Amino acid sequence: MTSFALRRLLIAAPTLFIIITLSFFLMHWAPGGPFDAEASLEPEVIANLQAAYDLDKPVAIQYGLYLGKVLRGDFGPSIVYIDRTVSELLAIGLPVSLRLGLSAMLLAILIGGSFGILAALKKNSSADYAVMSMAMTGIAVPSFVMAPLMSLIFGVILKILPVATLEPRGSLAEAIPALAPITPYIMPVIALALPQIAILARLTRGSMIETLRQNYIRTARAKGLASRNVVWAHALKAAALPVVSYLGPAVASVVTGSIVIEQIFQLPGMGRFFIQGALNRDYPLVLGIVIVYAVAVIILNMIVDLLYGVLDPKVKRHA
Repeated sequence: MTSFALRRLLIAAPTLFIIITLSFFLMHWAPGGPFDAEASLEPEVIANLQAAYDLDKPVAIQYGLYLGKVLRGDFGPSIVYIDRTVSELLAIGLPVSLRLGLSAMLLAILIGGSFGILAALKKNSSADYAVMSMAMTGIAVPSFVMAPLMSLIFGVILKILPVATLEPRGSLAEAIPALAPITPYIMPVIALALPQIAILARLTRGSMIETLRQNYIRTARAKGLASRNVVWAHALKAAALPVVSYLGPAVASVVTGSIVIEQIFQLPGMGRFFIQGALNRDYPLVLGIVIVYAVAVIILNMIVDLLYGVLDPKVKRHA
């Protein structure tokens, strides 16, 4: 298993290099520039600004300079956020996105997985139909629709939870002071988790139904094992494989790419910084977030591959 992890790390290095290269040149070849909106400035001032950020040099030279900085762990200064480096902005946005994304995925795994198992064990029953109906609704209704509705109902009308702030406000924070620190995250986490709950419920149900039809499950039941032992000790491991495969990129996407939710609730996360950077052609900021996202995807996919070896002995022997 150690050699397998090392091989994956060796593959990850050129993959990350290709991602950085493509992102850099695509950003610079896109129409517009970071100082196009500064039409009132003198040409000499614009030229000095471009020289300060190495934008007056050919793109190939800019790429070489940027790659050298990245190898030293320096993502450069932000063009839009004056006197702030990209590393400082990532230090602000990454903890917020991690807290939001990991909480949403944990909630999605617990609720979606439980509902999926319940639907599989009660196949073609009213419980199964109810779970699948809720799952289809969760997939069909996007986050950018659910989030404003939640803000309107629970934040504006009922005034239970705070809206567009990280300050603990609302009647829930007043009634239960112990919950005050997490009240700003309740609506964003739920809005972000709902589609994932729906997807995980459907994935878990389908995988569990297929696993319960396998011969070794029938054999376990024929030997007189209790249904609880058959499900938790034998079926769940195999049924978890497709779910684990989905969780790798899903966790990275939710953690680093909750753009809509962060914009709606005005959370200072990476998604919001990414939108602002892309709109204002803040090349270093956008590239820094892309690199963090790529690293997260690579690491999480490697963790998924290692989990495969734990869940499936055949994969472990092959690795």
